[in-house]
Amino acid sequence: MTDQEFESCMILMTQGDREGLRLVYEEYIGYIYAIVLDVLKNKENAEDISTDFFLKLWHIADTYKPGNGHRGWMARIARNMSIDFIRKHKREELNDMQQAAEEGDREGAGSLYEGDVTSQIEDEVISQMSLTEALSYLNEKEREVINLKIIADMTFKEIAELLQTPMGTITWRYQSAIKKLRRCGYE
Repeated sequence: MTDQEFESCMILMTQGDREGLRLVYEEYIGYIYAIVLDVLKNKENAEDISTDFFLKLWHIADTYKPGNGHRGWMARIARNMSIDFIRKHKREELNDMQQAAEEGDREGAGSLYEGDVTSQIEDEVISQMSLTEALSYLNEKEREVINLKIIADMTFKEIAELLQTPMGTITWRYQSAIKKLRRCGYE
C-alpha cells in the first residue's frame, strides 16, 4: 500500500467509513502482529494487542500526518502499545508478588523470598527506565530508524525506500544512534 492509498484510507476512517479500516487491516495485520510479537514474545497477547492496535487506529485516524511514512508511524504505535502492555502487567505482577510476600511474612516466612523478588523487579524497572532514558537522547529520525531496523527487522534499503530518504542518510542516522546508545551503556 502506498502512502497515498494509506492516506485515503485514513481519510475514510475520519469520515466514519469502515472500508478504510478494513483495507488497512487486510494489508498490515501481519506486519503489526510481527512487531507486537517481537516485543511481547507471547502469541495470545500479541493477537490481543494487534486487535487493539486497529481499534486505536480507528480512533486516532485524524492525527495521522502524511509525508513521514505510514509504516514507521504504525510501527511506533504498535511498539509503544506493546511496551505499555508490558509495563502494566509488570506493575500487576509486582503488586501480586508483594501481596504474596506480605502474606508469607504474616505466616512467618518469605522475607528472603521478598528480598529476592524485590531485587529482581527493581533491576527490571531500572533496566526499562534506563533504556527509555537512553532512547530519549535520540532525535525522532534516529529513533525511527532504530525502531524500523531493530523492531521491524527491516534492511537499510527497505527503510530508505519507506522513508524516501537516501540509504547513506539512513545508515548515518543508524550509526549515530548506536553511538549515542553505547555512550549510555547499551550495545
